[in-house]
Amino acid sequence: MTATQSTAVSSTTGPNRILVIDDEQIVLAGLRETLARENYDVVTADNSFAALSELQKQSFAVIISDHQMPGVTGLEFLSQAKGIQPFATRILITAVLSLDTVIDAINKGEIYRFIVKPWLREELLATVKNAVQRYELINRNAALRAEAVDMNEKLQELNKSLEQQMARVAEQNQRLERLNQALAENLLHSVQMGLHILQTFHPALGNQARRVHEVCKAMADTLNLPAEKRQALEMSAWLHDIGLVGFRRDLIRRWEENPQILPEDEQTLLQSHPILGQDLVRFVHHLEEVGTIIRAHHERFDGTGFPDKLKGEEIPWLGRLLAVAAGFGVARTIDSRPAATTSATAGAPTPVMVRLVVLQPDARTVSAVGDFNGWDPARTSLQQVSNGVWSVTLPLTPGRYEYMFVVDGQRWVSDPAAIEQSDDGFGARNAVLEVLPPGAPL
Repeated sequence: MTATQSTAVSSTTGPNRILVIDDEQIVLAGLRETLARENYDVVTADNSFAALSELQKQSFAVIISDHQMPGVTGLEFLSQAKGIQPFATRILITAVLSLDTVIDAINKGEIYRFIVKPWLREELLATVKNAVQRYELINRNAALRAEAVDMNEKLQELNKSLEQQMARVAEQNQRLERLNQALAENLLHSVQMGLHILQTFHPALGNQARRVHEVCKAMADTLNLPAEKRQALEMSAWLHDIGLVGFRRDLIRRWEENPQILPEDEQTLLQSHPILGQDLVRFVHHLEEVGTIIRAHHERFDGTGFPDKLKGEEIPWLGRLLAVAAGFGVARTIDSRPAATTSATAGAPTPVMVRLVVLQPDARTVSAVGDFNGWDPARTSLQQVSNGVWSVTLPLTPGRYEYMFVVDGQRWVSDPAAIEQSDDGFGARNAVLEVLPPGAPL
């Protein structure tokens, strides 16, 4: 018989391949026959050198070695086999061996089990079956570990790539934030330029725009408007009369004082200023909503407003807020021109037309009292001009005035739109109005 012999009893290889080493041919034949009947692919060798050569050529699930062999012992051979195929399950067959030596070899991992000659067939097959299962389990675990290592490496690469992408996104966000900040600054500069143009063209309109802005700002705080809605409302307040730029100042003054006395063509012309305002702000990017609000700020809930005769819910919500603020905030000098009067004596201060406006939706009557009329409610009555907005125009000489409003002849209230308030000495606050001489810087 040759040094090695293979008996293939099935097409299965790999996990079912077993290497048997024994210097006695009869033992080899018996083991080969027993294992082949269980469909194992058995390779035999009668010396350690031939067995080591087989280990270099192919993999084995189980290695079974006799202990007493010429040249090297079975323990020595299995230790060498472990270095070549560490996953193979190693079994030692012996007739005479110190039990302590075998147990020590098992504990050190040199062998998996030992079988004592003569063996029982069932015991041998059970041991080999367990040995094959051990080999399969070790290989699966190794494959899983290798897969885990590969996945970890890929995960590390993905994490590294993700970190790089996050860094790029962070850099892009920073650039975007800088761009947005620049756009916001440009937008604010554009609005400030429009306000400056309005102030230069007609100082009273510029001052009125600032007062309306303060009212809108208070509305936004009270209503807790979102940031984008707040910005749109406040910008609309600054620019709501920008469409009046270019109109004759005397025409604006007469329209502010009493629009009903204007001819129809002049009224139609002035009522187009919300449309002109919308067209002007359209030249600035991101002001589309501001233009819509400006266009609607003269509309009325009953549909009698202009330019589109909108009514009720057809009027944009922010446009309705601006309409109230515009009516409520016009409580100061509307023109620096002297009042049309023939009673002024030579050298006397020239009166200035001042309009007071207050919002009292539930009032039946509203009067103005103050230094200008001896605090007499009967002398100065306001007229309701629209939806709870009450107004009166007075010729006042330049100076400082304290005043209040009297609602329904009983309730005294200060002007919430007044820039300054003063203690009246009785626990209440008077509104303060500073009337400047014609031509004085505002």
